[in-house]
Amino acid sequence: MSLVEQAYRKIKARILDNQYGPRYQALEQDIANDLGMSRTPVREALIRLENEGLVTCIPRRGMRVVPLSADDMREIYQLLTGLETTAVDLLARKHPRPKDISILNDAMDQMERALEENDLPAWARADEQFHKSLLELCGNRRLADMANTVLDQAHRARWVTLTLRPIPWDSNTEHRNTYRAVLEGDWAKARKCHYDHLLRAASILLKILEEDQLREL
Repeated sequence: MSLVEQAYRKIKARILDNQYGPRYQALEQDIANDLGMSRTPVREALIRLENEGLVTCIPRRGMRVVPLSADDMREIYQLLTGLETTAVDLLARKHPRPKDISILNDAMDQMERALEENDLPAWARADEQFHKSLLELCGNRRLADMANTVLDQAHRARWVTLTLRPIPWDSNTEHRNTYRAVLEGDWAKARKCHYDHLLRAASILLKILEEDQLREL
């Protein structure tokens, strides 16, 4: 792994996990010192993260983490809904066998165990794995790359609001419905199931952001 890739992954992880919170600002040299590397790979990594919408690069002043508002999250979910429902459509049209999409079943099993054990962080990780796996399995690399970029932008908001949402048993059921429709090769049903799931998830998150007056994340 190149130094640029290492810097990119480490900085991105700090942003997604809120170690570098909204509007966090730092000089390239400070970040380089934090990561234990030179400024050159850090600079290139920040340019890449800026292209993904996670930071803003400021000449001679380093970078600033881009905050997300309720309006930002509304736009993000509009994009995700279009991209992920298309991915589900493509996957169902391939008429996959259970062994072809076993990673989805594994993620759903993990989600159910996590809720039984009242482990919301474990549930969120498995939920994210389910969505990312759907994208990987659809067969359209460009679509998957675009959707993963948008998913990463939403990651921080989803984790901050994790304990403010109802226990997501309904989400697990909705995942199962999408999975079964994909196995049946019923692309129209799979698409509708996933569309309804994302619409409900967006509604819950946006309601939390607006009612709790979390103006930015």
